[in-house]
Amino acid sequence: MIATDSANCPTCRIIVLSGAVAFMSSSSQSVELFTTPLRGVIPPMITPLVNRDTIDDAGTERLINHMIDGGVAGVFILGTTGEGPSLSYRLRREFISLVSHLIGGRVPILVGITDTSFVESVNLACAARDAGAAAVVLSTPYYFPAGQTELAQYVEHIITELPLPLMLYNIPSLTKVSFEIETLRHMTKHHDIVGVKDSSGDWDYFRELVTLKEQRPDWTILVGPEHLLAEAVQAGGDGGVNGGANMFPKLFSSMFTAAEAGHKERISLLQEQIDRLQPIYDVGKYASRFIKATKCAASLKGLCSDHLAEPFNHFFESERQKVAAIIERVDENP
Repeated sequence: MIATDSANCPTCRIIVLSGAVAFMSSSSQSVELFTTPLRGVIPPMITPLVNRDTIDDAGTERLINHMIDGGVAGVFILGTTGEGPSLSYRLRREFISLVSHLIGGRVPILVGITDTSFVESVNLACAARDAGAAAVVLSTPYYFPAGQTELAQYVEHIITELPLPLMLYNIPSLTKVSFEIETLRHMTKHHDIVGVKDSSGDWDYFRELVTLKEQRPDWTILVGPEHLLAEAVQAGGDGGVNGGANMFPKLFSSMFTAAEAGHKERISLLQEQIDRLQPIYDVGKYASRFIKATKCAASLKGLCSDHLAEPFNHFFESERQKVAAIIERVDENP
């Protein structure tokens, strides 16, 4: 059961109904989630900035409205694409509050709380609860590599401190540690854990991950790599956390719908457009290029600033031109 002290949280409270987590905001609009999987496309939202420690408020509002108008099922903030680990704790809390205010209950908000500090992860989760988020998302601590036994213990300890449901996030390319399938199988017994986002790009791993629904049919299983969205849904996944949906939300939402319905011709048409987008992630020469490309494309579409948190720089004009040429070829309504 998820424990929270509503006396310390004037804007929200968590209630438990027949084992289901229900969220109630200050507007008294109750949204019951995670009794069944959260299905659809949930963009890993970029964090619009005007400098290293200031949010682009107007750009944030435009981006949120653009994604919701495009049919997304939720929004995931302060993840990898959102540059969460590069942002100050103050700015992260400010962004959580701003996004919640701007979304106004239209879609669920998932908040990344991954950090090297256990205590700071919990503090961010409390800020997420206070703002009205639906769940928090946690990857493996990313500096000192943890063994699987240590990782399982870490998760078991932190869920007792979290005021919201927890989704686990597998991204070993950046954290150096994967949530192994057997570790996750062990974690299915914890009802406050509600699913997994997998950004490993390992298809065999993802297929094994889906089998955990045999123990937890309520788990939400989401794929990160956007070119795999249709395959993931057809394999039994629940949708995607796809960076391209910052710029082309309707394209990815349409792909989810087509894949769920098994419309092969429609899937083929949409996959062609998604594949046309993928070269933007090859622009530039550093590992940070996928975040740079996403922010650059959003900037070119007039959504928000392309400023990045330190130590990264935005794309220069020659790279912006390459990104512009690529997104020009993408038809969101094929």
